[in-house]
Amino acid sequence: MATSPKVTVFHRRSDYDVHSYVVGGPGDNAVHRLNEERRAILSEIDNAKFSWFHIKVAFVSGAGFFTDAYDIFAINVVTIMLGYVYGDDQSASIPGVAGRSLSAMQQLGVKIATPIGIIVGQLLFGWLGDVMGRKRIYGLELLIIIIGTFGQTIAAPSMAVNFIALLIVWRTFMGIGIGGDYPLSAVISSEFSSTHIRGRVMTAVFANQGWGQLAATAASCVVVRAYKSSLLSNGNTLLEDIDRIWRIIVGFGCVPAVVALYFRLTIPETPRFTLDIQRNVDKAARDIDEFLTHEGYTVDPEAVSRRLSAQRATKGDFRRYFGRWENLKVLIGTSYSWFALDFAFYGLGLNSSIILQAIGFGSPDKGITGGQAIYQNLFNVSLGNLVLSLAGFVPGYWVAFLFIDRWGRKPIQLMGFCALTVLLVVMGFAYHKLTSTARGTAVFVFLYCLANFFQNFGPNTTTFIVPGEAFPTRYRSTAHGISAASGKFGAVLAQVAFQWLKDIGGPIGSNAFLDHILQIFGFFMLTGIISTLMIPETNQKTLEALSNERQDRFFRFLDPRRRSSVKTFASDFPLTTIKLKPFEPTHDPEPEADPPDICIDTPVAPLHRAVFAHVHQEHEQFVSSPHLWSPSTSSLKY
Repeated sequence: MATSPKVTVFHRRSDYDVHSYVVGGPGDNAVHRLNEERRAILSEIDNAKFSWFHIKVAFVSGAGFFTDAYDIFAINVVTIMLGYVYGDDQSASIPGVAGRSLSAMQQLGVKIATPIGIIVGQLLFGWLGDVMGRKRIYGLELLIIIIGTFGQTIAAPSMAVNFIALLIVWRTFMGIGIGGDYPLSAVISSEFSSTHIRGRVMTAVFANQGWGQLAATAASCVVVRAYKSSLLSNGNTLLEDIDRIWRIIVGFGCVPAVVALYFRLTIPETPRFTLDIQRNVDKAARDIDEFLTHEGYTVDPEAVSRRLSAQRATKGDFRRYFGRWENLKVLIGTSYSWFALDFAFYGLGLNSSIILQAIGFGSPDKGITGGQAIYQNLFNVSLGNLVLSLAGFVPGYWVAFLFIDRWGRKPIQLMGFCALTVLLVVMGFAYHKLTSTARGTAVFVFLYCLANFFQNFGPNTTTFIVPGEAFPTRYRSTAHGISAASGKFGAVLAQVAFQWLKDIGGPIGSNAFLDHILQIFGFFMLTGIISTLMIPETNQKTLEALSNERQDRFFRFLDPRRRSSVKTFASDFPLTTIKLKPFEPTHDPEPEADPPDICIDTPVAPLHRAVFAHVHQEHEQFVSSPHLWSPSTSSLKY
């Protein structure tokens, strides 16, 4: 008569609790029961009603994007101010201080420093978010932003260090923090949200970029206006006043970040990470009851969290998952769509001051010099950027908020890319005709605002949302970081191309090639239409359904009759020792055999890390991790 294999519960003591892992045979239905429990827990998240906790998540995550956009787009006007204070007269079209500007290389360095740092932050924090957890590092990126922003405001020139180079270093450091905000905020808002409101919650988080851009331009207008009398006096403190103005504008970006820091440090771990990565079924259930359903929960002090082996994020598993075309195709689609979008979004956004001056909006009146010319230039450019934000950026985000869960992500992204292709091509080919008259210039500004609107009511919003939904929990943060970094790589290329191409066919500062640059941006929007066809529609679908993996066998049993299972178990968890005892060969268990009991010990001395377990196997031994252990503190149960 055949005998059923016994079930062993492995106990691993950490500094905090005892982790129990179930090892069983094919006849064991305990793993099946936990898979059912996992699906029930996930269903509770997906069907949870909208609550204040969702608002808190949107606020805490969105505050970072407010700061991000403020710091990124404030550089539009700040670059002009830096030119007045630290530039030279070599290419000045206006004599005196009012004609000073940074060199082409200095402008490029200041503008691409932050996107380069963002790329590093997106890749680094995206990976750390999957390895260490969302909560453990959430807030660290905001602290980096605060330090980087504050460092810019107190940076000073010296004989030993070039000031612009020092500013570039600080902006790169700040960019690392901004980059970390993308994958972490996207994944946290995605994993905490119910299926029917997930798009709106993530859009509300990302829409804070619009408020950040608006705040940056409004702060520029207010501070420049506050210093109007000092600038118009054209006194000996003119350069000092301009130096103060840009430092005040940049430094204000610290305020919302400091306010949000505490809330980020106290936000709980997402239930999906607790469930799928930490494999703690009980804690995930308790967290959902506490934060989402508010029905309360009870904890049995005698119980130990049940933990099982599940798919781990390893190099081999990464290659296996993304080695399948249906998964790789999605990553390529999200990455290139973001690349194409940011090529135009940052190409236009970080150079809007140049575009406004090129069409005659922002330049001082002819014959005006000194402080009066500086004031007119700074205020007009700030006001122009404020108009662009109010007319295009902010409305686009919130129209997307209204329709994202009705129309879906993919239709909005396709519509946005199509509209941007048409608008940028028209603006490019009709550029000289439109900007030759006052009425034509007004039409150009209207089309420019419309392009900003369809960027946000289009791919700028959806490229942020889809990567936070379309991948499994163990790679969600990493994949979002890869997609976002692809976008910022496009932003860097756009800045380099813009700076290199803009004066072709004319003298320095003429912006003679601007019409062709708009046409190039239109071409990249066209390619975005193609890449959008590679991504799935994620609207009203659970994150698990979108992961393209089976959910009924997420947790797996570890068959003690197979050495490969033991190796998998040992590689998943840092055991101290696994000793294998002689095992009497068995045949397949009888179908009618009762499922074996699951044995779980109560916690003991939490300071010990000892592990001592037996697996029924033929005379073999496997030794893992070098941690010290003591048989007297070990737990053995079978």
